[in-house]
Amino acid sequence: MSLTRTLTLLVTSTVLLFALIAATLSYIESNHELEELFDAELAQSTRIVQGLVRHLADTQSLELLSQTLSETLALPLDKDVESQADNGEILPGGAGHKYEKKLAFEVWTPDRTPLLDTLKADDTEGLTPGYSWAESRGYNWRTFTLQDPATDFWIRTAQREDIREELSQELALGNVLPLLVALPLLLLAAGAAIHIGFRPLRRLEQPIRHMAPERIHPLDDRQAPKEVAGLVQAVNSLLKRLNLALERERRFSADAAHELRTPLAALRLNLEKAWDKDPQQFQPLIQSVDRMTHLVEQMLLLNRVDSGAGFSPQNHDLSGIIEQSIADVTPLALKKHIEPVLHNDAGQALVSCHDALINTLMRSLLANAIQYSPQHTRIETRLEASGNGYHVTVCDQGPGIATADRERALSRFVRLDQRHGGGAGLGLAIARRIAELHGGQLTLNARPDGQPGLCVSLWLPHLSIRSRDYL
Repeated sequence: MSLTRTLTLLVTSTVLLFALIAATLSYIESNHELEELFDAELAQSTRIVQGLVRHLADTQSLELLSQTLSETLALPLDKDVESQADNGEILPGGAGHKYEKKLAFEVWTPDRTPLLDTLKADDTEGLTPGYSWAESRGYNWRTFTLQDPATDFWIRTAQREDIREELSQELALGNVLPLLVALPLLLLAAGAAIHIGFRPLRRLEQPIRHMAPERIHPLDDRQAPKEVAGLVQAVNSLLKRLNLALERERRFSADAAHELRTPLAALRLNLEKAWDKDPQQFQPLIQSVDRMTHLVEQMLLLNRVDSGAGFSPQNHDLSGIIEQSIADVTPLALKKHIEPVLHNDAGQALVSCHDALINTLMRSLLANAIQYSPQHTRIETRLEASGNGYHVTVCDQGPGIATADRERALSRFVRLDQRHGGGAGLGLAIARRIAELHGGQLTLNARPDGQPGLCVSLWLPHLSIRSRDYL
């Protein structure tokens, strides 16, 4: 699992857990505080009624007092208005609030004679001061009861439990809802922050991803975060040691190949002198020296291609390079009565390349085709535009290469058939390396017409395409 995904899951899980805990605690605490507030309002309403009763008890008879309390505290709503009030909070015409009818008041004389009773509860026998619960008309009511010490009247105010719960839940959810709405945005912001935080590491990844063995260079540790600065320094130290090892290997191969050229040339000269006296005996020795000289030349070329030193691309017409390559190998083809043919379907094919390297590549492909083709056959080379580049296909009429062996045939020092030719198995490997250095590809395929033979396909990018692995 990637570090980004791990951090995202950890941050998301942590945020969700703490948000859930915070929302739950907020909901519970809000409900508790609102219950306290409703109880305080209940007590306050009771004391207001207490003041009203105390004020009227001295001036009015019990009958008149009952009438006054009923007119003042009884519910003023008829059934139609109540029905309309259930669909909204404010009553039609500004007559009040829908929750107003959820309050009830009761007033008794000291001898428990009821003066006002809008609650209609049947528990007046056991009245006790303070908070309690009562049942009426199928609902539970929260009540607050007091006895006025000045008049000894009993006063009780009630509030329906379901209304209290409804209000509490709405207000508590109102506190929690902003947190729930902001939570997805918070998670998105956390994911974006993690993505941005790993941007310096992705910048360090790009040079390593596109670093070629011939162009190893240290990473820019100025862009590295402090947390991975040590890792970057260790990687730079490793790259430096790797570069030195590769350089020593390249230098050894180049020096060894270069040192072999002179003694091989001297050996061939001496063998040529001896060949005049006994051609039959020395001819195989001369051929062996030639194969060794060819191998040394290929090793030197491979070393130069691998290092990329001294190669600078320029704009060239690929069709011209192919024509020159065919002309170079034509004498060799004529010896076997093979006809090289060029089909140029692309016209002018502009590419950015090193012309000598592409010429070497094409001559290697054509020479291989000539080597494995029977006499009196044709080698067809086709140039055509393809996507963002050009395809060059060289098809012969030789034995071909089995599908399972085609990738192995492109490896270094691999000769699938020892009976043909005197090469060392480097020609196709060098050709593929040259193609890669130009940002192209080299593949081996069967002939499209189904006939025996092999088609080597080279793709090179158009002039406007710049490859990261280019020279």
